[in-house]
Order: sequence, then C-alpha cells, then structure tokens
Amino acid sequence: MIPGLLSRWFTPAPDSGVADDIRRGKSPWADSVHLLWSVWIFITPLFDHGIAGYTRTWLLFTLASYPAFLLLFAKIQLAPQRTAYLYAWAMAALCFALLPWYPSGLSYFVYGCVMLNHCRMRLRTQLVQLLLLNVALVGLAWWIGYPASILVIMPASVIVISVIMLVERINKEKDVALRLSQEEIRRLAVLAERERIGRDLHDLLGHTLSLVTLKSELARRLALADPPRAQQEMEEVERVSRHALAEVRAAVTGMRRSDLAAELISARLMLEASNIVFEAGEPAAPGLPAETEASLALVLREAVTNIHRHAHAAAASVAFSCEADRFQMRISDNGRGGLAAHGNGISGMRERVRALGGTLAIASPARRGTTLEVEVPLRTAAKSVTADAQPLPALAVPGGRA
Repeated sequence: MIPGLLSRWFTPAPDSGVADDIRRGKSPWADSVHLLWSVWIFITPLFDHGIAGYTRTWLLFTLASYPAFLLLFAKIQLAPQRTAYLYAWAMAALCFALLPWYPSGLSYFVYGCVMLNHCRMRLRTQLVQLLLLNVALVGLAWWIGYPASILVIMPASVIVISVIMLVERINKEKDVALRLSQEEIRRLAVLAERERIGRDLHDLLGHTLSLVTLKSELARRLALADPPRAQQEMEEVERVSRHALAEVRAAVTGMRRSDLAAELISARLMLEASNIVFEAGEPAAPGLPAETEASLALVLREAVTNIHRHAHAAAASVAFSCEADRFQMRISDNGRGGLAAHGNGISGMRERVRALGGTLAIASPARRGTTLEVEVPLRTAAKSVTADAQPLPALAVPGGRA
C-alpha cells in the first residue's frame, strides 16, 4: 500500500513542470540543479559564530526540516501548475515556523518566493504574493530581533532573483511559441504541397483517363462491326496511355526534386530555431538546369546541417551570383571553423559538385568560421520533343459522342 501511495504521490501531473520537460526531451531531473543554492543552509552558521555556529540545535533543525524542504521542492515540480503555489507557500511557512531558532531557514523562504515562477498565475497575482511574503518575513524578523541588514538584504535578494527567473520564464514561453509557429508553418507547407500535387494529378490525368475510357468503349463496339477501325482506336489508346505515363513520371520527378528557394526556407527555419542569424540572397539563375539546381540544393542542405550541428555559430549567410556562364554559391558562418576537408559530408558535396563539372573550395581557419564556395557551369537544357510528348487528341469520338 505504501509503495502505491508513494508512486501516486510522485507521479507528475500532465501540466506539471516535469511533464513539460519530458515532452520537450529534457531530463526530468534538469531543474534539480537549483538545489545547489541550498548549500547556504549549511553555510549560514559560519556568518554568526564561525565553526561554533554548528550546534546540536542547528543539526536537529536541519535534519528535521531539510527533508521536508526537499519534498516540497519535488512537489512544486510534480504538481499541477495551477496548485503548485501552495507548496511554495509551504516553504515560506516552514521558514516562518523555524525563524526564531533557525536562521538557516531563510533559505527556505528564498526558495519559496523564487519557486512561484514555476506556478501558472497572472503576473500581477505573482507580484502580489511575492510582496505579501516579503512583508510577512520583514515583520516577523523585526519582531524576533533580527539585524536590520537582514531586513534589507533578504527582500532585495529575493526580488532580484525572482525577476531574473521571471525573465527566463518569459523567454522560455517565447521559445515554445516560436517552435509551435515553426511547426505550424511546416504543417501548412505540407498541406499546400499535397493540394498542389492533387491539382497537378487531376490536370494531368483527368482528360487523359476520360479519353482512354471513351476510346476503349468505342473500340469494344467496333470490335465485330469494323475490326480495322477498332484496332486503330486501341492503338490510339496505347499512345494516349504512354503519353500519360510520361507526364506522370515527369510530374513525380519534379515533386521529388528540391530547389534552392525551398531549401533556403528550410535552412532559415532550422538555423533561426537554434538562435543563429541567417541571411540569404535570391538564387536567380535563368539558365540553371533543374538537375543542377537540385544537386546544388542538396549541397546547401548538407552545409546548413553542418552549421547547425557542428559550427557553434551565431550567424550564417548564403549568397548567389551569376557571371557569364558560371553560377556561384557562397555559404559562410562565423563559427569555430577547423572544418575537416575530407569528412563524409564534405566528400559527398565534392562528388555532387564534381558531377556537375564544377568546383568546391573550402576556407575554415580555426575560430574564424567556415566558407564554402561552389561554382558550376551553366548549361541550357536541350528541349526535345518525343512521341510521348505529342499533343493529345481532343476529347471527342466519331458519331457525335464527346
């Protein structure tokens, strides 16, 4: 029974701080690092009487109160955020109860005030609670006879620490909102792409399949009455089907192919989510073949991934230029540099650029960032008309049926 009770007691609520950390991929023990500040509980006696301050009374109060403090700290992390403030107030009450005999308990008060930042409440409500707790502390400490310095230092310290924690919480909420916004952008982009694919397939196949259906019905009716004409119609069906197959293959190839503009959008989302300032120019190159652009997009993707994972950069940029019959792409960052010239990623980029007849130059001095310069020739793709690309016949058949 007791193990089950403890299990329920320490199970994080769905809207608790621990549950939120787990959802974001953090360790549930991440916030436990704040317990390091509790070292002041064990240092406080030194300020009054030196080593003699560690009396039997201090030891007994510490042994009795510190486990209770740890339990309240854990419950603030595990409890629903709408009720977690109750445990923060309990920390302050623990301090008030021990204050006449146990100065180290002032640390419990600091924790109680600061942990209000882990509770879900309006900013005004939090400030009012913070003010009430400090007024209660000052009044009780003055009545007990604590030095005037304590009456000033404690409220000032609590307010400064609380403001710092409040700013961190606001920034954390903004980061969460930014991440949700980026996920929504990706979702909308996927939805728009699906709709585009649906429209393209409808435009490609709607007319063609209707024509195949009508031609097949006509060939079936003519199979006995006019076999040569039926054979001619089936040959027409075969030609139309081949044409449709070629169009579908071309469309699928286009859907699978990346382009520089789309890759720049993806790069911006990735880098700015990592607090890396990203600047990029327009990849304008009228004579750049689709196959070349697709390969350059993959090179750009690999370079941006390296910046995201390894560069430790604060800013990155991509610039494009086109001169005569050459197209240049320059990718740079201000990270730690020292990029290995023969890593797997670099080797892959070199092979892609070499297949295009271009060159890849790397400058990566240690602690001075990395610059990749890609240069490829411009080739205008020859346009050939094949039998599969011939115009389709009108959607009409002899006999007035359309």
